[in-house]
Amino acid sequence: MAKEAAPKVSKTITQEELKKQFVEMLHNDFQTTPEEASDQQVYEALSRIVVGILKAKRRHFTVRNRSEGKKKVYYLSMEFLMGRSLKTSIYNLEMVDETVGMLKEFGISINGIYEMEPDAGLGNGGLGRLAACYLDALAADGYHATGYSILYEYGIFKQKLDEGWQTELPDNWLPGGSALLVPVPTAAVEVRFDGNLKEYWDNSFHCVELENYTSVMAVPYDMFVSGYDSEAVSKLRLWKAEVPSFDMQRFISGDYSKALGRNIMSQAITKVLYPNDNHAEGKSLRLRQQYFLVAASVGDIVNTHMNVYGTLDNLADKVAIHINDTHPTLAIPELMRIMLDDCGYDWDAAWDIVTKTFAYTNHTVMPEALEKWDCNLVKGVMPRIFSIIVEINERYCRQLWDKYQDQEKVTHMSIIENNMIKMATLCVHACHHVNGVAKIHSEIIKRETFKDEYEYTPEKFTNVTNGIAYRRWLYQSNEGLTDLLRETIGDGFLKDASQLAKFRKFSEDKSVLERLNRIKNENKARFAKYVKNEYGVTLNTDSIFDVQVKRLHEYKRQQLNALNIIAEYNYLKANPDAPFVPKTYIFAAKAAPGYYMAKQIIKLIWNISEELKKDPKINEKLSVIFMEDYCVSLSEILMPAAEISEQISLAGTEASGTGNMKLMINGAVTLGTLDGANVEIFEQVGEENILLFGMNVDEVEAAKPNYKAMDFYNSNGVLRSAVDLLSEGINGEKFHEIANSLKNVDPYMAFADFASYQNAQRRASELYSDRMKWAKMSLANIAGAGIFSADRSVDEYARYIWQLQK
Repeated sequence: MAKEAAPKVSKTITQEELKKQFVEMLHNDFQTTPEEASDQQVYEALSRIVVGILKAKRRHFTVRNRSEGKKKVYYLSMEFLMGRSLKTSIYNLEMVDETVGMLKEFGISINGIYEMEPDAGLGNGGLGRLAACYLDALAADGYHATGYSILYEYGIFKQKLDEGWQTELPDNWLPGGSALLVPVPTAAVEVRFDGNLKEYWDNSFHCVELENYTSVMAVPYDMFVSGYDSEAVSKLRLWKAEVPSFDMQRFISGDYSKALGRNIMSQAITKVLYPNDNHAEGKSLRLRQQYFLVAASVGDIVNTHMNVYGTLDNLADKVAIHINDTHPTLAIPELMRIMLDDCGYDWDAAWDIVTKTFAYTNHTVMPEALEKWDCNLVKGVMPRIFSIIVEINERYCRQLWDKYQDQEKVTHMSIIENNMIKMATLCVHACHHVNGVAKIHSEIIKRETFKDEYEYTPEKFTNVTNGIAYRRWLYQSNEGLTDLLRETIGDGFLKDASQLAKFRKFSEDKSVLERLNRIKNENKARFAKYVKNEYGVTLNTDSIFDVQVKRLHEYKRQQLNALNIIAEYNYLKANPDAPFVPKTYIFAAKAAPGYYMAKQIIKLIWNISEELKKDPKINEKLSVIFMEDYCVSLSEILMPAAEISEQISLAGTEASGTGNMKLMINGAVTLGTLDGANVEIFEQVGEENILLFGMNVDEVEAAKPNYKAMDFYNSNGVLRSAVDLLSEGINGEKFHEIANSLKNVDPYMAFADFASYQNAQRRASELYSDRMKWAKMSLANIAGAGIFSADRSVDEYARYIWQLQK
């Protein structure tokens, strides 16, 4: 192997400059020295230095973009699953050597310092992680971008398994994460809830005022996101709710509960990500969170634009606002409110600007994600926004009637139906572009989810396949593979992921394949050491590491994986000396707090793990571990160690997936259905380098009308024995509810795909027995992963949807 380009030298700061700032920061802010400082103080000092660098870069980049009159994008999302930021910033700023070298002078290990930062728990899963990846990629690609979300005091939750049952603990990521946040109290925005409308005419102008409202102040805290080898820096503005002023008169008069109640209500808005909404109070709080986010963000966007241009006439020419799934949909009527009530635009002029400004990404066809809000709730919480939505809908329905003259069709397409506001329908109507997040998903939303809307405005619909901030999972997390790639294809892939394709020419190079296997073994050993330290469990590093890590939901079919493990356990019990390629199944997933069946599946997987431990002979060949509290930093350790990537959702249910991309770029082989981005992974690697099984989308649709799970149960003895064991008991516990749900309903057709899934697992074991063959498959996946870079994704958004210039 010929060694090519050497690593780049940092252009950000020299080691001596960094050392000087570090010593001064510790002295001035902590009254200590590097030799005396705690790891926490070192972490905070380093974080402040990095934030200072990023803040200055952002300021310079913003000034330049404004002077050139360039358009900017604002990305609204209820989730930004940022993970840890210090390490990413140091890598993207290309100051790794300087930081490591400087700390080494004082006998400080950088890895220990990284561990001081908590994961910023501002997201639940793929939606939030994608948003975080896009901020990174927007900066790397040189676009001017700002993300907006909420500064949740507590993230989604810390997951603890109590005898296998998920319990939720507070995710108190603050104050540890505050070292990377910059408060900007002067940019606070007032958000108004509740109240009643007063309408009147003033000199031929129709005026609307909100009276008797409740005020909450949205105070911004900024987090800066550097792009790799780029002058651009993205900004994530997070809003914290605060009461505007203390009601001293109520307090003096003795009405303590009302005086303090306003403060309690405002604090609740930004207390927890996604409060449980299976009760009225939770629904109201969720709706308030959503309006709080968009009212603060749109207000900030308008204020920023007016300060630069003095008019909103050119808003659509200078600003693109993107709605990430339906949660920020209320931004549409909120901008209408500002233009109508605050700026005096007539309806048609305001609507023209609004519809040219907003674009919408749909992330799923799951009904719960296509949000609907009760009209009475919306009217009570934000009466003016409700009246604007009603007016939008009336005008829309008139247009539909003019075109179709079909009352049933108009009613079905209406934004308001059965006293519910359909947020996705509002997005599709108001936004100039609507995109899915994988080729197959984008076709499904045109053919099924928004069939009528696509027929009405086909020009709006497009596709942008998801991508990942791949440097985090490769450059930062897999040092061995990064070094191998640099030696074989140079380091251009760190800036341009498409250059990973050059790695294909080494598919027959025995030394490279052997090196790939060694790197994977080293990563497995590192992960096994982590598991031993955290869980006291010893993993067999000679076994296949088979990984399914994602949100726990029945459509993702962790239950199908579990049924296969039970079937393998039954086989080994009956045939203890049979040849069997050892397998370690690794799970990690959080279930929504109110999702009982998902929690049952977690409990089942944990019980299977415990049952397997009882027989050491079987456990040597077959083991299961469920990793608690899955988060970004855990994924950075796990992804490089994975060998099989389980992507087994029922075809037509997963929009895209991004875990499949992170695993792929680390050389894991996908075992999956033709669903989501798996279809495009298949296109990149070819049939020989992926393990496909199960029905495709068309076959699923054909099978659904007459599907009877019991037919498969009765005709497949292996499946029947596995399901029966659920009811008989595993590790002393019976799982009647899971068994009955599968036999009687099986909504995601796990039984139908079970035999095919088992065949794919057997094929995986056979292929893995030839380690050189497996290494070639792994290499093909690494080389084919470049297209799944978030840099490519946001470039497509910028060119085809937002109309941005670099």
